This record gives sequence, C-alpha cells and structure tokens, in this order.
Amino acid sequence: MRRRDFLIAAGSAAASPLVTRAQQRSVPLIGFLHPGSAEANTAQLAAFRKGLGEAGYAEGRNVTIEFRWAHGDYSRLTELATELVQRDVTVIVALVGTATAIAAKAATTTIPIVFSAGTDPVQAGIVPSLSRPGGNVTGVKYMASELGAKRLGLLREIVPSATRIGLLVNRANPISAESVIKDIERASAAGPRIDIHNAGTGSEI
Repeated sequence: MRRRDFLIAAGSAAASPLVTRAQQRSVPLIGFLHPGSAEANTAQLAAFRKGLGEAGYAEGRNVTIEFRWAHGDYSRLTELATELVQRDVTVIVALVGTATAIAAKAATTTIPIVFSAGTDPVQAGIVPSLSRPGGNVTGVKYMASELGAKRLGLLREIVPSATRIGLLVNRANPISAESVIKDIERASAAGPRIDIHNAGTGSEI
C-alpha cells in the first residue's frame, strides 16, 4: 500500500470517532501529530484531507485540525501529544512512525487515536492484538521494516559483487530502527558486510 493510500485510509478512519464524539463540541477538533514538517509532507496532507472529504468532512466547514509537527525531533513527540490532549481534541491522528503512536498513547487513555506504523504495533506495545486492538487505539500497519530483507535481496541481484552495503537508519525512532537492523542482519548473515549509519536529519543523510 502506498503511503498516500494509507493516509487517505487514515483520514477516513479518523472520521469514525468524530461521529461518536461530535456531540461534545459544535465542530469536531482533530489533533494531527507528525514527526516531520508540513513543508516536507504536502502530498501526505493532501491525501489526509482527501480521506476526510470522502467521509464528509471539510476543514474549516465542519471540522477543525490542530497540527503539531516535531520537525524531525522525536524527543518532542510526547510534549506535542500532551498539548493536543490539553486542547481536548476529539481524536488524535498519529502518523508516520511507531514513536508517534507511542507518544499519543502515553498521553491519553480516553481520546481515540488513529495511527500508522511501519513496525509491528503488537511488538511495539501500541495494541495488544491486530484483530482486536482494544482500548482507544487503532490504525494502519504497513509492511516497511519487514521488507528490509527483500530490498537487500534485490540489491544483491543488481550488484552481486558487493561485499559491503551501507544501511541508513534513524535512531531517533529506535523501535523502527532496531526492527530494520535486525531484519537486514538476519538476511545478510552469510552475505555482504552491513555498515550501519545514523541518518536522522538531512545533513546526516
């Protein structure tokens, strides 16, 4: 599933709690939590708004969105999630990363949370089960970290003579980073050497 597609799905999923909680305020308030920046995610924002539109919601007309961007500083996610809870949002949309979902979950046990994550949300402790997430958290899980071995396999087919391969990970998102590293290391046990480098910012990349 492409990121645009699941952001549309997340937008539609975010609309579900709006129906049950809309009576609490005249216009539902969505808390939007993201580890990146608005400038770097214009396409994702468009897809999210499209998902809301398909569910009958339009920003500025019958729904309001309160944005919180971490600008690559994952250490701020908990603070930003707490701010959204203090604003008494109707639902929190925690996008693009396990750390975002964990921060939102730690901030509230009552406000509905819709997340998207590339790692296993059960293993990460976000939900107890994929089929029955329970509590106030639900979301979309896309296979990102599990594809590491496939990517390595394709790379080895393209460059079979490679003896060293560089792996860029964002250690500011440790759960996702460790999942990717383990997947790659298992796949390369008898293959090329893997050099792991942190790449959490544009300059590090």
